[in-house]
Amino acid sequence: MKIISKAYLLIIILIAAAVFNLFLLYQDDKSGISQSQSIIRIGDVKVKAESISALATSVANGNAEDKNELQKEIDEVQSTLLKIKNGGNINGQEISVIPPALVLDYNKVYSSWENYKSRALDVEVTSVFDPEATNAMNYVLQKNQDLVLLTDNLVRDLDTLDRNYNTHKQIAKDLAECAKIIGQQSLLISIGEGENTQEILGEKKLQFEIGIRKLLQISTEDLEVESVGMTHEELEAIPRENSESLRKIDPLWEAIQLRITILEDRALLSPEFNIAKNKMYEQKLILFEDTDRLINSWNNEITKEGSEGQIIIQILLIVDIAAFILVLTIIRKSLLPLEIISKALSKVKEGVYGEKIEYSGTDEVGQLVTNFNIMSDTIKEKEEEAKKTDIAKDEFLAMITHELKTPLVPIQGYSDILLGEHLGKLTDKQKERIEIIKSSSETLLGIISDLLDAQKLDLGQLRMKKEIKNIKETINKAINSLLPEAQKNKIELSSNLLDLEIEHDPDRIMQVITNLIKNSLNAVQPNTGKIQVSMEELPKEIKIVIKDNGVGIPKSHQKELFKKFYQVDATLTRERGGSGLGLAICKGIIDNHMGEISVQSEINQGATFTFTLPKLASHVKSAVNPT
Repeated sequence: MKIISKAYLLIIILIAAAVFNLFLLYQDDKSGISQSQSIIRIGDVKVKAESISALATSVANGNAEDKNELQKEIDEVQSTLLKIKNGGNINGQEISVIPPALVLDYNKVYSSWENYKSRALDVEVTSVFDPEATNAMNYVLQKNQDLVLLTDNLVRDLDTLDRNYNTHKQIAKDLAECAKIIGQQSLLISIGEGENTQEILGEKKLQFEIGIRKLLQISTEDLEVESVGMTHEELEAIPRENSESLRKIDPLWEAIQLRITILEDRALLSPEFNIAKNKMYEQKLILFEDTDRLINSWNNEITKEGSEGQIIIQILLIVDIAAFILVLTIIRKSLLPLEIISKALSKVKEGVYGEKIEYSGTDEVGQLVTNFNIMSDTIKEKEEEAKKTDIAKDEFLAMITHELKTPLVPIQGYSDILLGEHLGKLTDKQKERIEIIKSSSETLLGIISDLLDAQKLDLGQLRMKKEIKNIKETINKAINSLLPEAQKNKIELSSNLLDLEIEHDPDRIMQVITNLIKNSLNAVQPNTGKIQVSMEELPKEIKIVIKDNGVGIPKSHQKELFKKFYQVDATLTRERGGSGLGLAICKGIIDNHMGEISVQSEINQGATFTFTLPKLASHVKSAVNPT
């Protein structure tokens, strides 16, 4: 039989066995549906309890239309609990009887429900508001308008007096303002809104009392005037023709003041209602706790019963699994050589050579396997010879570059000592020559460092010390190190970054940013050059962009740009310095961070270098924060 025909036959057998197994599992699950419905209905008791609490409070507030709804909710819970105990049907769904092992837990739920129902009915018939406080509130709200009108009239009565009565006028204005605030705070208390309304009401009551006494020339020594920022003082009597409103205010204020005192001391809600409501809330928590316990116990019981009831099904499944394994073995044996050959060819494409395919057959697949193994061995031998040569070359170059760095350290050190004139005064000509020595050694050290980093990348020895740090701080350090050079050449260097903490090597990412900005500084013109560093947050990574308005890079050079020693324009590079390794090192660092780097550019239209870093366990600390 052909391999493909054999595979189809075996797959059909597998599908048939899978359908049979699914049927068995469906039958087993069906037996637990009624119990699951019962558990869901028990959970609904908690929802209904919340609704009953709100409806009971609503009826107590005088909403008689909610009384029937409250009774309906109570009846539904009562019916649900009885059906869970005795079995039945709710909305066309079968409800399972409570298992014998859970009767005790069920009885606790039913007892908690009865107690909660009793507490809810107590709330329903309890008066919400304190009658005395309610009457006082209604009186203040009713008379406050008269008080506001009279105080406004008082302000107008005193307005015609001369400047000797300026204090009287100010007190009258304060009384008018207090009257309005008293009305506002009373209204807020009546609707149950606002903060510290009773304290504010008491303060305004005291201010009004102090002001009215001063205008009536009554002593304020028994009042705590300092607590509201006022003082004791005696005022000149108001002419009789200007005090008509004041005489009307006095008795009205006395009556209002008594009611305000009641509102200061007592809340609108009656103590009986608060007690009943608190007891209902406490019993509701007990009901919730008992309900949760019953649900957890029933779930555990279902798990236990399911484990016991599946023993027979598991036996059948074991038989099926044995058949599946046999079928899969046959399929694997038939198709494995082709799969292995495909994978081996993919590895050859990726540069992995020398792997052999184990296959003992002598058919056409066996011949193909034999030829592949011979080819793989031949390629591996050639590859190993090439690798040995490359490794020897790379190790020699790494050693040479490391040794070249050693003599540069004393050169730089002695240059700094000479420039610091620690060994004697220098002429301007001498300083200029030593500056050239120092600059040249720094340039050479940079080239050697690039060579060393490039070789470490090739040898897999470039270490990364990744840690979770703010990427904005890393980028800013690189930008700040190059700002003097940009400012010296009057090049605009700006950034727009985000506060993001991601896992990265700060020193290596700083190296990438520095290399890219240095390239841009070489590409742009002084006075007109612009370089912008920006960042964009994506769902799984961040994108960092360095954009300039320099000379640009030809399309034909962009594909090779990130290879070692590749230079777009050798002449330009020699004039401005550079080893042709910077971008290759950047790519190696970004690849090590599991990111990607790319470039987009047009001649004379600038260049845009973009690289990405995975966010991994990043945490956004703030929104966009341009710098």
